[in-house]
Amino acid sequence: MTCSTISPRRKSPDTCSIVPPYLLARIAERPDRVAAAAEAARRTLLELGTDSTARRRHRAAPAPGSGTAFTPKLRRTVFDAGQKQELPGLPVRMEGAPPTSDPAVDETYDGLGATYALFNDAYGRSSVDGAGQPLLATVHYGRDYDNAFWNGTQMVLGDGDGEVFQRFSKSLTVIGHELAHGVIQNTARLVYQGQAGALNESVSDVFGALVEQKLLGQSVTEASWLIGEGLFTPEVSGRGLRSLSAPGTAYDDDVLGKDPQPADMSGYVETSSDNGGVHLNSGIPNHAFYLTASRLGGFAWERAGQIWYDTITEPNFPLDATFAVFAAATMTAAEKRYGAGGEESSAVQAAWLEVNVMV
Repeated sequence: MTCSTISPRRKSPDTCSIVPPYLLARIAERPDRVAAAAEAARRTLLELGTDSTARRRHRAAPAPGSGTAFTPKLRRTVFDAGQKQELPGLPVRMEGAPPTSDPAVDETYDGLGATYALFNDAYGRSSVDGAGQPLLATVHYGRDYDNAFWNGTQMVLGDGDGEVFQRFSKSLTVIGHELAHGVIQNTARLVYQGQAGALNESVSDVFGALVEQKLLGQSVTEASWLIGEGLFTPEVSGRGLRSLSAPGTAYDDDVLGKDPQPADMSGYVETSSDNGGVHLNSGIPNHAFYLTASRLGGFAWERAGQIWYDTITEPNFPLDATFAVFAAATMTAAEKRYGAGGEESSAVQAAWLEVNVMV
């Protein structure tokens, strides 16, 4: 199943969340250091395993475009859950409405627009479904909720606990990441398990980073390549949740521990937790994208991003793709668009070889 699909036979909903469960578990174990954060992390972990919550998410928002035909234009609605865990909440800013006095609402509204702009301007895709699906987002979800997620129809953002995490709308890469899960849901539909699940997370990280880079006009060398930069409070020794340029270096904190992401297959983690390590092993394809973009230079959303976009939008892409299958597909996409033996295909091949995924 994809991470946006909720099965009534499973206890835990496979929503796509930005903060991995292993990080929340670390925080929950440290009430001696971060009492409020530990309690918030514990509640977040408990909430993710609650059947009633899964059902609330499943019926949370109206079907995209319900009652109206899709049109290829930007249509945003931001809702306020008011610290409750019922979705979608009260609508507080619709498309074209002026800014509010709530930073979470306005950051989210702007982030929805920036994500739409990347996919529309760079790849000719209108919204997550390619047909103008309205972009829905809820802020102020839950009490001190330490996560953000895509539930199959909308994005949801918590306010953070104030000790470890700040509000999740502060990071544009988080918003881009979660909406990218919606793109994957409508294209490659990668199952949220094992290497396919890690690819699901990785592709979302890639486009989350590209949303920010395009908005800021940053080149490959100017970009931070961080996911979740600005989420941590100043008390945390960390720059973000994940780093595409240097997986395993995003944070090193006495409460959170050290970022455990591997950068290549020599550090691949075999585990049954976190759907087979989807947030851990995503560091490997993440790094492959960064290496590809670095070799090509310029703006990463152009050639490198185009190759990754072409890959996930290829018809009949295998839902259970392994890293090797995905790597081969990026090679094919590069050759199809830019020609065999060119700079683009050479960059892609060299990147996958460097992370020890052979193509």
